[in-house]
Amino acid sequence: MTLYTVSVFSENRVGLLNQISIIFTRRRLNIETLSVSPSALKGIHKFTITTFSDADTIEKVVKQIDKRVDIIKAFYNTDEDLVYQEIALYKIATDQLIKLGSVEEMIRTYNIRILEMNETCVVLEKTGHYEETQALFSELSQKVNVLQFIRSGRVAINKSKIERLSDMLANLNSRKPEGYVEDDEYAGY
Repeated sequence: MTLYTVSVFSENRVGLLNQISIIFTRRRLNIETLSVSPSALKGIHKFTITTFSDADTIEKVVKQIDKRVDIIKAFYNTDEDLVYQEIALYKIATDQLIKLGSVEEMIRTYNIRILEMNETCVVLEKTGHYEETQALFSELSQKVNVLQFIRSGRVAINKSKIERLSDMLANLNSRKPEGYVEDDEYAGY
């Protein structure tokens, strides 16, 4: 099984996430991470979903997602095609962190940012790949009591020059008949 990243571009419609997740459920695929945000194109949102699958199944899933009315376009990629990151937050008791004595070394080693520090707790931020954020969690868990830990879903950008959706929309626009009047808010993207 390979970890695939599925990128789905759509308008921001109520119930769309449910429709997408049902497609994964029917294929017995677990969604590992999920991130949804506005894309670089005005009015279009991007869903970034990771799942373990084989190539045949992921291709079928993406084709099914693509058939949905509210979907503009869906793609899948492997890690080699993407630049990606996750963000993790760690909450630790201040007194335990101070007792470590090697806080500066840990900050430099893991490239950690301190987001909040008060007399009761410290909130640390680590951005990186899953393995990197997990390695910090493992080290902290062995040395101190991690009060809270949360990791975001993956955010990813294709390594190509522009998003594939831009190419697709440009291609569609180039095939319009002469004199065609665009009544779509996505014209020109």
